[in-house]
Amino acid sequence: MDAVKKRVRAFVRVRPTDNFAQDMIKFGPDDKSIDISIKKDAKKGVVNNKQTDWSFRLDGVLHHTSQQLAYETVAKELVSQALTGYNGTIMCYGQTGAGKTYTMTGATAEYQHRGIIPRAIQQVFQATACSVDPCVTVRISYLEIYNETLVDLLSTAPRGGSSEGPMAVVDCPQGVYVKGLSIHTVGQEEDALHLFFEAGETNRVIAEHTLNKSSSRSHCIFTIYIESRSRLFSDVKCINSRITLVDLAGSERLSKTASEGHVLKETTYINKSLSFLEQIVIALADPRRDHVPFRQSKLTHVLKDSLGGNCNTVLVANICGEAVHVEETLSSLRFATRMKWITTEPVLNESHTHEGTVKALEKEISLLKQELAVHDSLVNRSLVSYDPLTDSQIAEIKSQVHKYLKGAIDEIDVVNVRQVQEVFQQFRLIVRQQERKVEARLRSKYVLIDKTDFAAVAAVQKAGVVDVDGHLVWEEDGRDLATRAAPYSPRLGGKRKPRKGSEQARKERIGSPSSARAPDGVLPSRSQEIISTKGLDVKEGARDQDAADADAELSTAAPVKASQRPSSPPPKPVAFEQFKEEGGSEISRIFKDNKSILLARKNRSKSVVHRINLIKREMEDVQRALEAQKQERWQQGEYVDEEGHTIIDEKEFLLIMKLKDLKEEYRSGYAELQGLREEIQYCQQLVDQCRNKLISEFEIWYSESFLIPKDVQEALKPRGNIRPGMIPINRVMCLEEDEQERFERMQEMTLPDCPGSVSFYRAKMRSDQKHTYARTMSALRQMRKKPGIITAARKNKPLTFLCVT
Repeated sequence: MDAVKKRVRAFVRVRPTDNFAQDMIKFGPDDKSIDISIKKDAKKGVVNNKQTDWSFRLDGVLHHTSQQLAYETVAKELVSQALTGYNGTIMCYGQTGAGKTYTMTGATAEYQHRGIIPRAIQQVFQATACSVDPCVTVRISYLEIYNETLVDLLSTAPRGGSSEGPMAVVDCPQGVYVKGLSIHTVGQEEDALHLFFEAGETNRVIAEHTLNKSSSRSHCIFTIYIESRSRLFSDVKCINSRITLVDLAGSERLSKTASEGHVLKETTYINKSLSFLEQIVIALADPRRDHVPFRQSKLTHVLKDSLGGNCNTVLVANICGEAVHVEETLSSLRFATRMKWITTEPVLNESHTHEGTVKALEKEISLLKQELAVHDSLVNRSLVSYDPLTDSQIAEIKSQVHKYLKGAIDEIDVVNVRQVQEVFQQFRLIVRQQERKVEARLRSKYVLIDKTDFAAVAAVQKAGVVDVDGHLVWEEDGRDLATRAAPYSPRLGGKRKPRKGSEQARKERIGSPSSARAPDGVLPSRSQEIISTKGLDVKEGARDQDAADADAELSTAAPVKASQRPSSPPPKPVAFEQFKEEGGSEISRIFKDNKSILLARKNRSKSVVHRINLIKREMEDVQRALEAQKQERWQQGEYVDEEGHTIIDEKEFLLIMKLKDLKEEYRSGYAELQGLREEIQYCQQLVDQCRNKLISEFEIWYSESFLIPKDVQEALKPRGNIRPGMIPINRVMCLEEDEQERFERMQEMTLPDCPGSVSFYRAKMRSDQKHTYARTMSALRQMRKKPGIITAARKNKPLTFLCVT
């Protein structure tokens, strides 16, 4: 589809303030222009040519506008076009504290104050719910660029990378994408908002700043991917589009903010990337520029398709109305004016599915067949079938090929390409049949064995295929070794016909499992050949001793005198034995089973090490004997056959065979040892985990069973409100209103007037509960170490704890 060039739209949104400079900033009557006028500085003299008046013409000025009106003006049309297959991008630009994040994200606590991203998500899912035929799939991603480092805000991997490696911006024929960025499929509005709230409030980098208490210190790019296809017709084109929502970090002047330390480093990276972004805008607006340096920064590289590409682009320049920020306001307005000079070429993103492609090709094939039939009728040709050949047609072609080879006919009748292919196929089958016949005839006279398969050679020797001197004739080069029993002369190297046992030897070679052995590989280095068991025994013995001392560890943890009164807690060793018989019986059984498996693997490893050392020493003896045999043969003179191949005697051949078998045993033993070492390492980890689990569970059981004061016993009864073993938070009984109750009250008051806010508040509640759980686990790790902690909870209420002093 031909692309239509469209201009980038730019809007200005003024942050509400009580100190708005009405004498300096004035808006046009059509709300599309803004004029700024400042007084001349009298201190610089009478002659002062510095500019004091500016006028900017934009697509709209948003002053004292609600979030709903701002969204309808800026984003509603763009999202609607994205649902039909056009990419869209919205960017918020401005100084720190001008309201960029409020415009893009909004206040997540109130439904009416939500920003562009939650409203765009709601519009997408409302449109998909109203559609009847198209099957729409929605996916989202959330990327953060912090100090020129790409961070996936929706990933569970550690910050700064993914499980598969560092993230990177990659160019491809379909456009720019971020390698390693996770894209999540969402089926409803609540799931998408939950991911957005969780990432925005938990993972995004913010810091306290002179101009903003919660200043965003990074660029964030939230992307909504929309894929639409028909449920009824698979040959209909698939529509793919994306909505890119960019919340840029705020630009700031270091002379005003006096930033230092870590904030100064962040500010440097932010200003540098925004400066590169402005250079890109200037380059795109200049028609004489052939090269645009998108790779100067991660931000400009990621936004390559959004700036001057296949995309509907909208800019929202956020400014402050105070007189003290007039310089930053002028800078933001200049940037917005430059953005209006850029043109993009949005096109409809259509693609065919696999089923649609197959149907389209089948339809095209049918039309081509009809075209060929018309062509044949115009040239007075007989009716030609272009369908696959039938069995009778294949038999006819086969008959003509055999007649052609015998000379009965001079030509083979063909009328289409399929018949030509079948003729060549018949020729190929005839050649293969001839090859098999020749091979069968040769095998009836000769025995073909591999030159590296010494077991097969031994089988041939056992069958009596030797020369008159008792030596075996073999070739050193060539892939296949032809051993033929023939009379041998040291001078001429003559040969004779094979004996009757040759065919039987060949059958034994084929059935022998030794013939399937791989050729000799490279043996381990000298430092790896002699495997000592001394060091291994010492290390394994230490681990056994460590595993056996689990009870001793508990005994020395907190010694208690046995002469204590009966009401006092029992000694930990005695309690530990009781715990292993009662609550910890299952963990104790698993711990013992793992220890027995680990001990069996260690014993097996010792025997394998001993066997490998014996094989190695035997290999060295055979190698020395083989070297001596070769030296003796070289001194006495070597015999060669008529083709120049060296002839060895039977003793040297048997040494070679024995060395090969030893190498194979060494390799198998070494592989078995490596596998055993991996199993030992894994079993040791399991044993350590079981030991730690057993000890930690015992500590919890001991504290909850014997360290509870008497004044708390009544609360710990079966019908009491406090139950041991629960996760603590920060109070004893949560009697005030919790998150669930607050949500239910909010539903009664707000939702009847605005039913669309259900997903918003549910996603917010899920996010808050997850944050509360994270804080709970952090508090738990700190308070587990303190004695006298009793944890408790109410049913269907937030978890609580009681600290007994």
